[in-house]
Amino acid sequence: MSQTSDSGSVLEVVVVDPTSPKHKSSAQHRRRWWTEVGWRYIVGAVMLVFAGFPILYVIGTSLNPVGSVTAGSIIPKTLTLSNYTTLFSGQKGPFWRWYLNTLIVCAFTAVTQIVASTLAAYAFSRLRFKGRRGGMLFLLLIMMFPNILSMIAIYTIFTQLGQVFPGIGLSTVLGYCIALTGGALGQVWLIKGTLDTVPKELDEAAIIDGATHFQVFSQILLPTLVPIIAVTTLLGFVGVISEFLIGTIFLTDNNSKTLAVGLYGMLTTDKSNNFGIFAAGAVLVAVPVIALFQFLQKYIVGGSTSGAVKG
Repeated sequence: MSQTSDSGSVLEVVVVDPTSPKHKSSAQHRRRWWTEVGWRYIVGAVMLVFAGFPILYVIGTSLNPVGSVTAGSIIPKTLTLSNYTTLFSGQKGPFWRWYLNTLIVCAFTAVTQIVASTLAAYAFSRLRFKGRRGGMLFLLLIMMFPNILSMIAIYTIFTQLGQVFPGIGLSTVLGYCIALTGGALGQVWLIKGTLDTVPKELDEAAIIDGATHFQVFSQILLPTLVPIIAVTTLLGFVGVISEFLIGTIFLTDNNSKTLAVGLYGMLTTDKSNNFGIFAAGAVLVAVPVIALFQFLQKYIVGGSTSGAVKG
């Protein structure tokens, strides 16, 4: 429809008919997008806020000069690095020593877990032997009990070991590493489940060519397990870096403590004044986890059979 104005120009007015097929198609398309895709963005945004709130709260508290629980907020009125300075200066304890001990324990335990779990997963997945099913069920049964239940036995064993070998007794980093490797087979089921999805024809073809079991494992199957090994390494690292139940009993010397044990002990002495410092330590604890995740991300998203195809 068009009209002529007083100046002689022609104005065009377009009237959209809501009953037209084109309008109906556009409305149906938007409705379909919301029902199939749009609601996922809403759920994702809600979960992002839900997961990000405690992280932002800890970061904000670490930058708050008032180190109390009630004064903590996401956006503090005054920003300061005094809590980090207090940690770095060692006023509340040998922070850098705790940090180094944590990295040593996490690296040692994660590597031990991956090596032991991968070898055991290969045996349970590819080999057939007497007691195989019973052994898998026994491992599953052990995983159902928390490690803290074995604390009395661990304490007794390492007390006696320390009398003969002081380097691996109580309050030693090496002894604590050995104590945590008692759960070295905790990732067997996860790795075995992935290994079961790899076609056995790869093994048979390699064996026909004269390969041994170790060659099949190291050259054929191991490259296919890179994504799951990256995931289990990250899980093992995170599990050890946050462990403090056994550590609070095992590590009594201040110089042998890990970050979790040291920060927890510092917090229990005075929550009202140390919470800001504890929050600063919690932020710094997340740094190696984030760095490890960024390093392993390219392996996690990689294809599970790309290594075997290249081999």
